[in-house]
Amino acid sequence: MPGWLTLPTLCHFLLPWAFTIFQGALGDPAPHPGPHYLLPPIHEVIHSRRGATTTLPCVLGTPPPSYKVRWSKVEPGELQETPILITNGPLARGYGPLGGRARMRRGHRLDASLVIAGVRLEDEGRYRCELINGIEDESVALTLSLEGVVFPYQPSRGRYQFNYYEAKQACEEQDGRLATYAQLYQAWTEGLDWCNAGWLLEGSVRYPVLTARAPCGGRGRPGIRSYGPRDRKRDRYDAFCFTSALAGHVFFVPGRLTLSEAHAACRRRGAVVAKVGHLYAAWKFSGLDQCDGGWLADGSVRFPITTPRPRCGGLPDPGVRSFGFPRPQQAAYGTYCYSE
Repeated sequence: MPGWLTLPTLCHFLLPWAFTIFQGALGDPAPHPGPHYLLPPIHEVIHSRRGATTTLPCVLGTPPPSYKVRWSKVEPGELQETPILITNGPLARGYGPLGGRARMRRGHRLDASLVIAGVRLEDEGRYRCELINGIEDESVALTLSLEGVVFPYQPSRGRYQFNYYEAKQACEEQDGRLATYAQLYQAWTEGLDWCNAGWLLEGSVRYPVLTARAPCGGRGRPGIRSYGPRDRKRDRYDAFCFTSALAGHVFFVPGRLTLSEAHAACRRRGAVVAKVGHLYAAWKFSGLDQCDGGWLADGSVRFPITTPRPRCGGLPDPGVRSFGFPRPQQAAYGTYCYSE
């Protein structure tokens, strides 16, 4: 009849609607709200070591007609991003100290991955790969994590001598940098137990406790004790430093040397007196085990133990033992040298 819908025509209109309702009843997930052009990374944390060449993956699923790629580093504790590299067609321009060691991988036409050569301690952190097309800008974030070791540090004057900026400088002088909270937490899970509070890169002050005890924050649960954010100029604590693998190697020179004689002994061997970070890295990554105290560049005397034994420090766990800061004129120790 005129004006009436036939059954096939009615099905043509109703079936798509019914199918949509049926899908909703089954609880199909909503469309993924993530990147439209950029593929989500398979691994959001990329692991590397100092001195290595590493790749931060960033791949387009489909490219817009026109776009640029901007790589930047999210600075910890600061509300800013530092540009590293920006593309313009086939060209790419680097920015800052990291830009000189970074390049686009360009393994294929959809590859926007960043390659960093000669990874440094300060390269660790969070990175952003941003696709800019003027309409639907989008980005993915990745974290570069370095394998390393955290060590507590205080000067010869005793504990709690550093403000934040002095702690930062002290770590750099010992071939390290201030550790992040994540690095301190990792070190705690690996056995770091230390009762003195120290600065971290983010500006907080904390200390790791494995065995809870009265003189060390009370007898509560083990964990990372926190003093919270402190005044970076006024407040004074120790430092927690972080270092990674070495380009060179550390070796021991026996003898009964003063500190000045230790420097001369290393120079004769084409080396320098090792820094504290050098010794920790050699212990961590090379398994250096030496039951003899030796001078280090800061005037301290330490020795690394991989296999604990009764007459070698007396403690049950591996680690770097310290004799503190003897008088530089005291001729009683060998020295640890570092050579590249």
